[in-house]
Parts: sequence; structure tokens; C-alpha cells
Amino acid sequence: MTAGRYRVVIIGAGIMGLSTAWHLAKRGITDVLVVDRGYLCGGASGRNGGGVRAQFSSESNIRLMRESIEICRTFAAEMKINVWFRQGGYLFLTRTKQRARMLEASAKLQRDCGLETRLLAPREVRDIVPEIDPTGVELASFNPGDGVVFPWPFVWGYAKAAKDLGVEIATFTEVEGFDTNNGRITGVRLVRTRHDAIVAEDRDERTTAAGPGPRVDASRARVIPEGERFVVECDTVLCCAGAWSPSIARMVGIELPNKPHRHEICSTEPLKPWLGPLVADLTDGLYFSQSMRGEIVGGIAVEPVPHGINQRSSAQFLATYARSLVRTVPSMSRVKVLRQWAGCYDLTPDGNPIVGHVDGCENLVMACGFMGHGFMMAPVMGRLLAEHVATDETSELFARWNLRRFREGKLLSESMIIG
Repeated sequence: MTAGRYRVVIIGAGIMGLSTAWHLAKRGITDVLVVDRGYLCGGASGRNGGGVRAQFSSESNIRLMRESIEICRTFAAEMKINVWFRQGGYLFLTRTKQRARMLEASAKLQRDCGLETRLLAPREVRDIVPEIDPTGVELASFNPGDGVVFPWPFVWGYAKAAKDLGVEIATFTEVEGFDTNNGRITGVRLVRTRHDAIVAEDRDERTTAAGPGPRVDASRARVIPEGERFVVECDTVLCCAGAWSPSIARMVGIELPNKPHRHEICSTEPLKPWLGPLVADLTDGLYFSQSMRGEIVGGIAVEPVPHGINQRSSAQFLATYARSLVRTVPSMSRVKVLRQWAGCYDLTPDGNPIVGHVDGCENLVMACGFMGHGFMMAPVMGRLLAEHVATDETSELFARWNLRRFREGKLLSESMIIG
């Protein structure tokens, strides 16, 4: 069964795919289909802590995130949806001399790029967060421009805005393979995994005579039953599938070095406001912030983790997180944890993403391997990816992030990765 033709098919309806779809539509490219094997916010975009920061150790990441943070700051007004963005800063802690030297170099580079990052001695940490016990801290850094956003409405905002411009989004729709010809993808083979997914739906969120709520234009909607297989033809395929990207690329014979890595996170009972910044310990991967509703939301790196994609929770995580959190903020020992969940980082060998066209498939564009910071980079990366797809021009940034670097031994570096 053939179910239409699109200029662009985007695999992955996370924030990276939806941001790109919206930017494509803003450029006038509206014949775009975004497919996802699950529901909106079902992957990493809905399972992270919502941190957005410009404190990185590479100039390209710092400059990208300065722009991304500015997008976050104006997102609610432009998209007409509250994402609870607040700029309380990021407070990084280090507990070894080696990490302290790295933090010093990163802070200098950040200031050279226009950030207000400042280094703090252990005793000065309490000027930012009085509740922290600085024992064992070697050095800290703080940038007041970093912040936190609530992930779910950020994703929903991009989805609605893209739909309003004509983009089609098909959830519960899984990629089974590709039709190819002379090194190009000519069609994407899909299967519907839930009966309530709709291709080409046209939703109008304005109030109608029947009352408020979505209205589906039946003249455009094509409901494809659960389990039915179909093919969509396309000019370009953009893979924004995160930890699932290697399996997608393998369908056209391309091997990616990415590895999925389970990271867990939890949320406590609501507390009175006391924590301004997101606090992150670069030594053990601990991070935590306080939401607008008062919960302490945080996580920590735990090893070993199961191989492959695994989003189950573990008791090991909770014990490890509790020990590190209580060491950092002793008063947290009396707080109840209400919810725990997990998601997957999309790890590359050098801590940098894979973006752009790949050798071996002429019209396949990758946007994966963003480690644990794809969510925060997606607002600006969506614009850059849309330009890349629309013009077929390769920016200097994408040239650096090409897949060939792993084969050629031209690895990059990024040391400020949490977890």
C-alpha cells in the first residue's frame, strides 16, 4: 500500500525531529511527515531533567547553546504555551584536581564566548546554594544564564506549531525498512502499531460550534488500521531517532558507533522553594534542580547498565542517587521520593553528535548521538537542520560532526557531560 509522497520524512517525533519539522514548514516546506514508534514525549525528550546550559568545553557547543537558550527564553510567547522556563543558572561541582583543571579551562573559554561564568572556591558555593555541604569540593563554576524548562510542553509546543503549518505527525508508526534505488531511499516502509494513529490529520485547536477542543478535517484524514503496512515515498529522510538511530541506519547498511545507555531520574515530594540553579557534580554525574511545583528532580550515573535500549528503573540507582544527594545536601535525607523513571542517552565515542548526510545513502540525513544534551540543543539544531535539508549546503559545524571522523580517526572532544 502506498500512502502518499512527501518531500521530507522525519523519523522520530522527539524535540529534535519536531523542531526541524517546524523550521522546515516556516521555510515553506510543508510536505513533511514525522513518524514515531511511540507517543509524543515517549522517548528521551519526555524523560530528561529539562536542563539547558551553555557551560560546555567546546566553542561550537557554547555558541550553539547561547542561541538555544535565547530560543527557550522566547518560546512560550511565540508558541503560546507555558514551558515554565526559568534561568536560575547551572552550578557545576568538581571533587578532583584533574576535573578542576578542566573546569578552569572550560570557564575561560566560556567567558571568551561571552558567558558570565565564574569560578567559585568551595566556601563560595554556599553563596549560591546555602544548603550545600562543600566538603570535598575542589572547585565550582556558575553561569547565571543557564536554566531549566519543563520538557513535555516544549515538545507539545513544537508539535502543535508544526501541525498548524501543515506538517503531518504519525505516532505509533514504526519504520520496518526502506525501498532504495541507486544508493537513494525512494520509500519508507511503515507499520501502524496502534489503531488510533492518523496520517495527514488536520487539527484546528480553535473553539468550534461543538465547543473547545481539536477538530479533525475528515476530508484530509486517512486512518490506517492497526497492524497495516504501507509505504510513503520521499525525497529526503531525516533520522532523529536518538538511541534507536543505529537500528534505523542499519536498515540501509550503515553502521553507526552510537550506543544506547540507560540513565535514570526521579522526583521527590514538593518542597518550599530553596534551590535556584541546577546543581551538577562532574565527578560522579549527580544533578538535581527544583521544579516550579517544588519537586527535586535529579539523577546520577550508575554502572553497570544493561546493554541495548532499556528504560526500566532499578533499586541500584535510587541508592546511589540518595547517597550522593545527601552528601551534597544533607537536609535531603528526610525527603520522600515519589516517582522514578529512565531513558536512554545516545552515546558516541567522542561525546559529539553525528549530523548531516552520510556516505552510502545519498538522501539520508542523520541527527543523532547528542549524548544527554540533545534536548537542550534541539531548538537551534532544528533551524540548522532545516537549512541543511532545504538548501543541501553543508555548514562547517556539520562537516565537523560527520560520520567519517570515526573511520578516519579525527575524533573531537567534549568533557562537560553529566553522567
